[in-house]
Amino acid sequence: MKTKLITLLSLITAVAFAHEGVELGPNKGRILEFSKNESMHGEVTVKGDKFHIALLDKDMKPVAMTEQALTATTGDRDKPVKLVVEKDAKGFVVPVVKAGEWLILQYKDTAKAKAITARLEYNTTTCEECKKAEWLCECKPAAEKK
Repeated sequence: MKTKLITLLSLITAVAFAHEGVELGPNKGRILEFSKNESMHGEVTVKGDKFHIALLDKDMKPVAMTEQALTATTGDRDKPVKLVVEKDAKGFVVPVVKAGEWLILQYKDTAKAKAITARLEYNTTTCEECKKAEWLCECKPAAEKK
């Protein structure tokens, strides 16, 4: 019952937010919020079989890597799979999840900071309008088109 309810809620969420366009960063990657006040962002791009998550400030400028930490998981809620996270000069590197799966990221500015959770559905189907993968769809919401 619990699994059916979660599946139903996921479908409703996907329908409600599908094809609404997403915020893209300076490198045309998907922007995720890593703060409560929009002062820290993560720009997710894919290179080969890895997600690259660059840290950006409120002005979408790169942030120096210091004490920041990131954990990443995917898979079912009942059996989450923890992913290996590597740190580089621009941010973090995480293995790409399977198409259609969720990438759950928990970001911390410092080891003692409270984690901020960001979620990304890796929807690789092609948007018919902008011809990009849905997770990078640039289409404007229907309300903005009018």
